[in-house]
Amino acid sequence: MTWSAPDVQRPGPLLIAGERASLDSWLDYHRATLLWKCAGLTAGQLAARPVTTSALSLLGLVRHMAECERIWFRFRFAGEKIRRLYWTPDQPEGDIDLAAADSAEADFATYVAEVAEARRALAGRSLDERFRYGTRGQPERDLRWVYVHMIEEYARHNGHADIIRELIDGTTGR
Repeated sequence: MTWSAPDVQRPGPLLIAGERASLDSWLDYHRATLLWKCAGLTAGQLAARPVTTSALSLLGLVRHMAECERIWFRFRFAGEKIRRLYWTPDQPEGDIDLAAADSAEADFATYVAEVAEARRALAGRSLDERFRYGTRGQPERDLRWVYVHMIEEYARHNGHADIIRELIDGTTGR
C-alpha cells in the first residue's frame, strides 16, 4: 500500500481573541495549511521538485518547518539541549536538499511530534518572557517575537507550497 499524506481539518483563526489566543490560532492555522496543501499526495509527489531551478518540495517544506518549530520554540526559547533534526555542517540545507520519498511518512510524523513538543515547551509561558541565544551577542527577544516570526515563516512557505502543489497536480486553493 502506498502512503499518502493524510487529510487535514484546517481551523480558521480566531476573529476576536486576546493576544495569546490570537497568536496561537494564527500559528495553528498556518501549521494546518501546510499539511492541508500536502493532503492526498503520495510520498513521491511530496518529494517532487517541480520548479527546476529550485530544490524546494512540499516534503522539504514540511521538514524545514519541523526544524523551525524545534529550533525556535524548544532550543532557542525554552533552552532545551537538543540537536538539530536535519542540519549538519556538511548539509546546512539538509531539511530541503535531502527530502526524499522514502522518508516522507517518518518526516510527517516528525513534524507532528515537533508541533506537539513546541506546544508543550510553550505551555504556561508568558509572551513577555525574554531569551537570548547564541554566542555572538544576539539581541534579546521575547516569546511574542518568536510567534510572529513563525507565523511569517509559515505564511511565506505556504505561498511556496501553493505554487508547488499547483505544479504537481493542478490543485489550487488548498
